[in-house]
This record gives sequence, C-alpha cells and structure tokens, in this order.
Amino acid sequence: MSILIKTVRIAGFRGLKNLEVMLEQTTILTGMNNTGKTSFLKALQLALGNRQFVSQDDFFIQGSSVSEKIIIDLLIVSIDGDGKRCEDFSEDWEILFTTDRIRNDVDGKAFVPLRTIITFDAIKNSYKTQQFILQEWPEFKKGDIDWFGVDNSKKTSFHFDEVPFFYMDAQRDILEDTKLRSSYLGKMLSKIEYSKEDIKEIEEQIELLNEKAVSSSDILSNIKTTLKELDTAMDTRSEGIEITPFTKKIRDLNKGLTIYYTDRHDSFSMEYHGMGTRSWSSLLTLKSFIALLLKNAEKEKSVFFPVLAIEEPEAHLHPNAQKKLFGQINAISGQKIIATHSPYIAATANLGQIRNFYKEKTVTCGRIEIDNLEPEDIRKINRQVINTRGEIFFSKLIVFFEGETEEQALPIFAQKHFNKTPVEMGLDFVGVGGHGNYLPFLRFAAALNIPWIIFSDAENTPDKNIKSSVQQQFLNCGSPKSETDCIVFVDDGNDFEKQLISDGFGDKIKKAIASLDVYTNDEHREAKEQDRLTEIESYDDDKLYDVITGRKAQYGPAIAEQIIQSEKDLPPKVIALFNKISAILKIEEAEA
Repeated sequence: MSILIKTVRIAGFRGLKNLEVMLEQTTILTGMNNTGKTSFLKALQLALGNRQFVSQDDFFIQGSSVSEKIIIDLLIVSIDGDGKRCEDFSEDWEILFTTDRIRNDVDGKAFVPLRTIITFDAIKNSYKTQQFILQEWPEFKKGDIDWFGVDNSKKTSFHFDEVPFFYMDAQRDILEDTKLRSSYLGKMLSKIEYSKEDIKEIEEQIELLNEKAVSSSDILSNIKTTLKELDTAMDTRSEGIEITPFTKKIRDLNKGLTIYYTDRHDSFSMEYHGMGTRSWSSLLTLKSFIALLLKNAEKEKSVFFPVLAIEEPEAHLHPNAQKKLFGQINAISGQKIIATHSPYIAATANLGQIRNFYKEKTVTCGRIEIDNLEPEDIRKINRQVINTRGEIFFSKLIVFFEGETEEQALPIFAQKHFNKTPVEMGLDFVGVGGHGNYLPFLRFAAALNIPWIIFSDAENTPDKNIKSSVQQQFLNCGSPKSETDCIVFVDDGNDFEKQLISDGFGDKIKKAIASLDVYTNDEHREAKEQDRLTEIESYDDDKLYDVITGRKAQYGPAIAEQIIQSEKDLPPKVIALFNKISAILKIEEAEA
C-alpha cells in the first residue's frame, strides 16, 4: 500500500483564483502558455517544499483588488498496488500521519486533508505560513468559494521527510548540476563513502598514477625540478615538491567530476553536447537521486513517497526522445506532475492522466473521465484525435468541420477577417474526416474545457442526413452549451462547396480553376488558354461543383484567395462562424 495526493485546491495564488485539480500517480498538465501550469506546480512547492520564494506578486490580483491570503488544500488518500483507493492507510503511514490528522469520508475511507495558508504580516513585513488539518473535505463548486470557509480545525505542521518534494524547472542543465552542491547530483556526490581499506588502496593507486604521469613527461619533470628551488629561498622543512595531475585525496574526486558520453568512435565531455542531452541528463540524475533515497528508506524499513514537479521535460529533445523520456519519468517511484507543451508526451500518456488548463476569465482545469466512457470510445479519442491532432491540446479555440475545402479555405478567410493568422489567435481548424466522426473530437474538447465550434454541411439525401447526424453527436458529447452556441450549419441541402456557389461566388471559383491550369510554354498558352477560359466560363453550377469537388485540396486555397482578393464580402456562413469566434475570444470587432 502507498499514498496519493488525490486532489489539490488552490485559491488566491498568482493567476489561480479558485481551482481544483484531481491527480493521478503520473499527471500530465497541458494547455497554452500563461494558463497556470507553472503556478500550479509552484503552489505544490509552497505546500510541500520551499516557501522562501513568496512575494506580493504571488497573491491573486483582479482589477484593483489583491487577495488577502493564499490557500492550498491537499487531499491525501491511501492506494493499493494498482492505484485503487483503499479503505485505510497502512500501519506505517498511519503512524507517520498520526490519527489526529486522519479523517474518514461518508464511505468510511480514510484521508488526510491538509491546508496551507499564506498571509502577509505587515508588522514583521514578511510572509507568514500556517498549516492546518481540516475537519472535513467539502464539495468543490466551480462558481463558489464555499470550500475556503470550512473550519481550519487543528493547527499543525506537515513537513514530512518521508514525502519529499522535488521541483525541476525548464532551465535544468547537467553542467550546472556538477558545479552546485545543492543540486541533486551535488547531493549524491557529497554522500559518496568508501571503507578505510578502499580509501587506502585507491589513494595508493592515485599516487602511483601521479608519479608515472610526471616521470613520463619532460615538461612536468622539468617543472618539478625547477620548483624545488623554492627550498633554497624559504626557511622551511618542506620535504619537496609534488605535482599531481590527478587529485591526490579521494575526498576531492568529485570536485573535478566530468561526465562523458561516447559514441562508437569518440568520447565527448558533456560541455560539448547540446542542451537536449544536458537537460535529459539532469532529469535522469533526479531519477538516480530518488532511487538512492528509496534504497535508504528500504534499509531503514521506512515509508517513502516522493512528489516530483517537472516543467517541460521535452525541452530541446526530438519527438522520439520526448516519448522515451516520459517513459523514464513515469517509471520513477512516487507521484509525478509534468507540465508540458509537447503533443508527443501528451499522446504517449494515458488519457486519464491528462489535465488541461484553460484560461478565460479565470483558470479552469478539464479532464476526460474515462470511467464514464466505453473502451471503444477511449480508443477513438486516442486514435482519431490525440494520435493525429495532438496540437489541439494547446488551442484557445477549435473549429471542427468535415471536408478538405474548409481545411484549406477557412484559415485564409480567418486571416483576412481578423487581420491575424490563426496561429496568433490560438485558433485551430481541424477536419474530422467525415460527418460521422465528430463525437470523439467533441468529447475531447468538451471534457478538457477547450472552446469549440462545428462548421457543418447540411446535406439531406436518402443516403445521409448530415445535419441530423451532427446534432445527435452534439447531444451525445455531454456539453452543457446549446446547439446555437456551438454549431454553424450551411444552408439546408448544401455542403460547403455548394454554399459558395449559391452565395454567388461562381465567377471567383472559375478564376480559381483557370489559375491552376498549367501551360508548358508561351506557345502552348497562346494556343490553348482562350479556348480553356471559354470552356470554364460555360460551366453551369452543377459542372462547377463537380470540378471543384474532384480536387478539393487544390481548389480550396485557390478559391479562398480569389474571394479575399475581390471586393465582395466573405461568405455569409463564414461570417456567422467568425462572429461566434469573436464572441468566444472576446474580440471586440472583426476587421474586414
């Protein structure tokens, strides 16, 4: 049996006004920049580790008001070897926590509710930290702050050596670690011990090695001989001069520590390797340090549960290395919370391990409740969404659609309308590959609190009723929003290409078709172009539709370019889509 920090609640810290996050043994934090991932890790550090970094800037600011205190609540539970919650803590953990700190929920399961409160002491001009054991663990309500006000109950301290907290930021570097005694590598090196017999034997070998190195070098021998002249100038009982190319005492071995990585032919010191290797190496020294602490705990028959907070383990690493490193971190003992911008790490993790941070007015955290899904539903989300469109973990808003023409044209229209690229806006346009494939994408976005809109065809034939299918998938995804908030349909009976034609863009479509014609030389153009233009001009709407749907990927961007270069407004349904985007992203006025 072990333990787990199952729930973390934070109020009044940096950009986190009122947040609850459910954790797993390994938890992946995704989301755009500045959504609160680092603040969450720092809040854990306040509750479990170093509290020296607190400043006035760490208190939540809204308008002209500043929060009076920072509150961080942790719910610790007991789990078995499979990660399932147990009724009681093991005897060893119960002794560590003490019965005074342990509570029982309505189902009789034991838990420890820890609270940290940080306030500013105006008299001492410093920050005061107080810790409490809560009397209960109240229900969390997103729009409420009732959980703040529960009885703090017993004032206590809960810094447990057996639950150490480790923080690794994105700036880690193994070269710096070798220089700092406070680094995890430095701490391990300082703990190196040898028996007296080993010390004597190793130092004798070092002495022989130094003598051999000096005697074999004319330069070193000459320096030694010359330096002996000091004896004639100093009133000293010196026994001579020693030159030691290699450290003389075993206690000094770690001072000149150099790490080499070798390939099949050469060996290179770490300073010649890139930041990816150096960052990765630094993380692995933490893994080694924790393994050492675990070994010591086992020797002493003591409980041990490290908590790791790691920022951007993917820094400077290629995709396959990112996936491998995640596996190495996931295998470390204890609990790991990883903040990442890597779609490869997110895709490698289990769906239930992912927590997505999204910031609108306040920061929220979404998760996919896999216990409420069938195995086939989970498989579809993994295969159709995460494995192919992992970038949408980091979207500010997602527009889903069915076809290739939309995928090519909508980003071009958006840049014209908003006078910004979709990338600048955090806007992703995602084709789902068919009108029946929306549901996994909708479940993903809705569960992770990422705003989304469907831009859908509305064909209605004996073979398919697209509008009805999309509406049913919307109902099944579990979103609390209304259909009118989330879906823009083209006119009944149309798909996107038919809609463009019925909106009067036939002449622009014809120009787009002509623009893609290729002529081998000027003579070929002169002989064929006029007849070709006459042919294209004769196309009726049905023929025009058949041509552009036959080569959607090619005609989509060409049609969009012709439309934005004209003096005509964008298609009305596209404008309706962009108005919804403006409302969600709080864009005051869409620029034509």
